[in-house]
Amino acid sequence: MPRVVYDDRHVLDPLIFAPPEVVESCCLRRATARLDFLVLANFAAPMKQSSKKKWLNKWSRKSHRWGAILILLPAGIVIGSGIFLQLKKDFAWVQPPSQKGAQSNPRISFEEILSAARTAPKAGIESWDDVDRLDVRPSKGIVKVRGKSAWEVQVDTTTGDVLQVAYRRSDIIEQIHDGTWFSDPVKLWIFLPSGCILFILWMTGIYLWWLPISAKRSNRRNRKDRSLTAEATLAKIRKGG
Repeated sequence: MPRVVYDDRHVLDPLIFAPPEVVESCCLRRATARLDFLVLANFAAPMKQSSKKKWLNKWSRKSHRWGAILILLPAGIVIGSGIFLQLKKDFAWVQPPSQKGAQSNPRISFEEILSAARTAPKAGIESWDDVDRLDVRPSKGIVKVRGKSAWEVQVDTTTGDVLQVAYRRSDIIEQIHDGTWFSDPVKLWIFLPSGCILFILWMTGIYLWWLPISAKRSNRRNRKDRSLTAEATLAKIRKGG
């Protein structure tokens, strides 16, 4: 609608000559334009990310990406060996199942245990120097004689009979899992830092997972605030008009 000029310095608003429905329509258009300005003025600044948050987002993505590449091989070894250790009591190939003796009260001596272990040629046990450890299970009535060759001899603690001779792989898998199977320097300088980096990956992964959820919630709140501001501004314009 053109404006009406009655001299060089004053301009009349043509709405004063328009019918009420035209006045309301034009007021709504002006209100819409005013609302666009208010939205930009009131909500543009809070929606901008701070420099610290931008730095944190960038650092999290970079550390998550490069950290995963750095520990690719050690983490694969730890995860693979960990799966075997979780199933060691379910598969005899990993760890031989425990047998059950005649009674729960041990009655044989250490010399009788060694004599029983000598009867298993696969274990290669001839003296105590060949024994890595003894695992006594009073509730089952057995003692597991673990040789340094990784063979295990299960002896009945009541009768002294050999119940089972089997190769035990769980101990070797445990050493591979923590890095001691390779060497102590590898354990301290490769597997230990890899564990620390894996912990950082866990933290950054949680942060990167939470980031879009937080952004959606923030956008939802901003839309709600804009809607409330728009309604309040329209009500104020209509009341003032």
